[in-house]
Amino acid sequence: MATTNTNEPIVHEDAQEQPQGSPSWGFAGFVLVLALGWLVQVLTTNLPEWTEGSWFGQVSKSIEFPVYAIILGFAFNGILSLLGIRDRMSGGFRTEFFIKIGLVLLGAGVNVTVILDMGLPAVLQALLLIAVVFFFTWWFAGRIGLEPHLRALLASALSICGVSAAVAAAGAVHAKKEQLAYVAGLVIVFALPAIFLLPWLADLMGLSPIVTGAWIGGNIDTTAAVTAAGAVAGDEVLQYASIIKMIQNALIGFVAVALSIYFTLRVDRPAGVDAMKVTRSGWGEVWSRFPKFVLGFIAASLVVSMLAAAFPAALEDGAWLDNGMSAAKTLQTVFFTLAFVSIGLEFRFGALRDAGWKPVLVFFAGTIVNLIAGLALSSLLFGVLFP
Repeated sequence: MATTNTNEPIVHEDAQEQPQGSPSWGFAGFVLVLALGWLVQVLTTNLPEWTEGSWFGQVSKSIEFPVYAIILGFAFNGILSLLGIRDRMSGGFRTEFFIKIGLVLLGAGVNVTVILDMGLPAVLQALLLIAVVFFFTWWFAGRIGLEPHLRALLASALSICGVSAAVAAAGAVHAKKEQLAYVAGLVIVFALPAIFLLPWLADLMGLSPIVTGAWIGGNIDTTAAVTAAGAVAGDEVLQYASIIKMIQNALIGFVAVALSIYFTLRVDRPAGVDAMKVTRSGWGEVWSRFPKFVLGFIAASLVVSMLAAAFPAALEDGAWLDNGMSAAKTLQTVFFTLAFVSIGLEFRFGALRDAGWKPVLVFFAGTIVNLIAGLALSSLLFGVLFP
């Protein structure tokens, strides 16, 4: 018998956001992000010297800017929450904007041949890893009794790219706002430890930079966290991880279309649905969900690659192209720092309370499968078949 979904639908990404304050409050939030970003740079640059000779001196030399940024973001998250003004200032916490600008600037340091060399194995890894993790999570969530809409959000977030994928899935299946908020909280809670855990495990296992980047890019669920983990592991790993994640991100729209068709025709099945009409409208969703900053990343990479090919001497130390790439690198670090501060400021500690323990169990099991399958595929594709 056909069913009718009575959930309050999710259509836009901002559906889970809390009401924001006036523009002046948003400006104050933006100023706070800038101030904390400046403080991160001060700590990153000076703390090793300030603590030289102490027990923390050796540790501080290995701490990268994402660590300070996230810690400061969390700290001021708590302070603003206690003062009751965090939601008013949240308009200035522009995580996605900062990340997108930073990734476009990252393209200026990536030779296009790197993308071409990684193309086939990267696409294969994205397709295989998404399929394995999605269908395992969907199956396991069904086995322990979660309803289909929440299953779709969990499977999409785990297998593709976290909150963005969960938002796309929520719009496709008309999930409840509360379900989306819960899954978004799970994504952040599980992604933050992975920022530090995966680079450490990769170093422990002696993985090459390309295998490490493929593992990080394919496993950590948000672009921001992937960037943070890549920055911790090193610039070369960051480049590979970012490329892998962007290829994975590009599949969000296709998964949203598939979920929309499946839920419309099989789960909710409203009367009088035209399947072909659903499919045609779904392809518009592919473009609307496509991470368009990828085009900026590719454009920057192509421009730098063509200039390097035409003027090889310009890549020498102190030459104009080398200086330009160094400036892009500095700006990239600035925008990534602002993004990591915003991640800490935006995190909602109360988002995990409502749905019980079953989604947590599903997310944990899916994360383990994702780690194992991702490591196996990264090692096979980038370490053996396409070294």
